[in-house]
Amino acid sequence: MPKAWKVSPHYSDNLVEQFLYNRSIKTKAGKDKFLNPNLEDYKKDLEIPGIEKAKKRILQAVENKELVIVYGDYDADGVCGAAVLYLGLTSLGAKVLPYIPHREKEGYGLSEEGLKSVKEKGASLVITVDNGIVANKEAEFAQGLGLDLIITDHHTLSDKKPKALAIVHSTGMSLGVNRALVKIGLEKLNKTKRIGLLALIDQSGLQRGAITAYNVGHVLGPRINAMGRLEHAMDSLRILCTKDKEKAEKLAGVLAETNDQKKKLAMDAVLQAKEMINEDISFQGKKILVLHSESWISGIVGLVAGRICDEYRKPTIIISSAEGQGKGSARSGNGFNVVEAIRQCSDILVDVGGHPRAAGFTIATENITLFRERLEKIAEMVEAEEDVLQVEAVVKTENINKRMVKDLDLFEPTGVSNPQPVLASLEVKISDIKTVGQGQHLKFTVDGIDAIAFSFGERVEDLKDGQKVDLAYYLELNKFNGQEKLQFKIIDIKLI
Repeated sequence: MPKAWKVSPHYSDNLVEQFLYNRSIKTKAGKDKFLNPNLEDYKKDLEIPGIEKAKKRILQAVENKELVIVYGDYDADGVCGAAVLYLGLTSLGAKVLPYIPHREKEGYGLSEEGLKSVKEKGASLVITVDNGIVANKEAEFAQGLGLDLIITDHHTLSDKKPKALAIVHSTGMSLGVNRALVKIGLEKLNKTKRIGLLALIDQSGLQRGAITAYNVGHVLGPRINAMGRLEHAMDSLRILCTKDKEKAEKLAGVLAETNDQKKKLAMDAVLQAKEMINEDISFQGKKILVLHSESWISGIVGLVAGRICDEYRKPTIIISSAEGQGKGSARSGNGFNVVEAIRQCSDILVDVGGHPRAAGFTIATENITLFRERLEKIAEMVEAEEDVLQVEAVVKTENINKRMVKDLDLFEPTGVSNPQPVLASLEVKISDIKTVGQGQHLKFTVDGIDAIAFSFGERVEDLKDGQKVDLAYYLELNKFNGQEKLQFKIIDIKLI
């Protein structure tokens, strides 16, 4: 949990003005551009190198009736991106087939097996989505098969670019263009007539026409993601593309059931990982946590790494180590580039790819101990950043109302460059304290407002009714059974 709070200097009692000030947005034009993003303002951001060359080859394939393969990935962005490109090419009259690799059988991204398969189908052009930027060997293999390759990806480039007809690599998209794209995307999603999306929305218990960025990221996205983690992601692609209502409803049920199974497996693994950390003294004082188990399936290691990283505030690597080969996933916060750290161990890895804050790799299980030792040494050489929680405004609980949530919504979507605003209330009395979720989480009330503190269950012994504490939290509207209630999603509790 955060050790220190850094409170932004007070600028205005108006939260919108305060949050804009915190983001160094001070001019009227700047405020309007941020709060009302328009894609027209960001045309230059979309002039990504490689697009023109890719477009020319795609149109040639459409004209010549060549078979085009959209080679996606099994996670949510790979599946959704593949669906968008597949449907877009179909609307142009292209002869096109989607291809999503199986996580367990083929692994991430381009593979020789996959490329052989699409070549046998008669393909002449392969377009990757969300993969390919580090597939140097596979790109050469595609070339040897006579396949033209267009790579579209947003992962971190390695030292050498793969050989491809065109590379569309977008890692440096600005905050503005991303906000504009999400705004337009949400508007389209809330007006969608697509059978599969509507079935997914209905099955998730969401309200049509009122989908938020949070709903996409935390409700719909995990369902799409679940198939690729435990089964085959083609069913996730099918629900996005189908025009059959009965099929869509059936697939929505399958996605929901698989997502529930994924959550249970991940929670079991998180508990096992925490037990390892707490009982094994070799983890004490380490700046990075590297854990492995034969009982963890590869589809959940990323989820487990994220949970452990959040809870222990340290870069975390979780490895599924069954059958002689480990599949690993890494998560990190600010200040530690986890993909570059892992790449320093490339000589003992089969492959590696990812971002500064998230990465994946394959490793022979016999090398895991050496890998852990090396990473612990690498982490020791990185100066640890102070564990700070940035509080954007201190507010009195008696002044909190639903209007504030509407103000907070203006800053959606939030992310690394535009964090979700954290509020704090000082010296507040808490009551009705109890644990939920098998003792893992904490619930209590603050001046009539419900508060939920995930993974704070062990703190119940430190708290008692009527006690005064300082709270840092996200302010939310909890919607249930047609009713809306204010809720604090607790980030930190400070005893006074």
